[in-house]
Amino acid sequence: MKNLIERLKKQFKISEVVFQRDNEIFLTVEKMDAVSMITQLRDLEGFTHLVLLTAVDWLEEGYFQLTYLLNNYEKKTDLGVRVKIDRDKAEMTSIHHLWKTAATYQRELKEMFGIDFPGSPRVDESFILEGWDNIPPYRRDFDTKKYSEETYFPRPGRKTHDPAEYMKKKLYPED
Repeated sequence: MKNLIERLKKQFKISEVVFQRDNEIFLTVEKMDAVSMITQLRDLEGFTHLVLLTAVDWLEEGYFQLTYLLNNYEKKTDLGVRVKIDRDKAEMTSIHHLWKTAATYQRELKEMFGIDFPGSPRVDESFILEGWDNIPPYRRDFDTKKYSEETYFPRPGRKTHDPAEYMKKKLYPED
């Protein structure tokens, strides 16, 4: 794996390398290099399976982190390609031309985070949240409690507990 990383560093701007385990590594690359690197990993390095595509919302820092997790079956190795994209212009080049399943991941990320993948099949169609008219619910600035209070009626007899105090009483009833 170290040879692979050295080869990739010669071609792409890699800002971070994290060795999670012996057979799992995460690389952080520039947005403009991501699709080229992923293509090379698939076509030349044996990472033929897209395991997943997911996102993390770094609200305070102002970006989303996309993670493309690829698998090399022959070498029993996973490689994560991380990309930071601006929250205000949440858009990334699609990889649906590399793996058809990527279109499903991209569609979900568009709906749940508001990250657009222009040209990806059906990316603008409702996927899970039919008729949703609020900000995407996986964004950290989505107020789940407020949405729940405005959308659902309160159930009679329901109590609200401070989680820390409630668990303390449950775990240590004699204190």
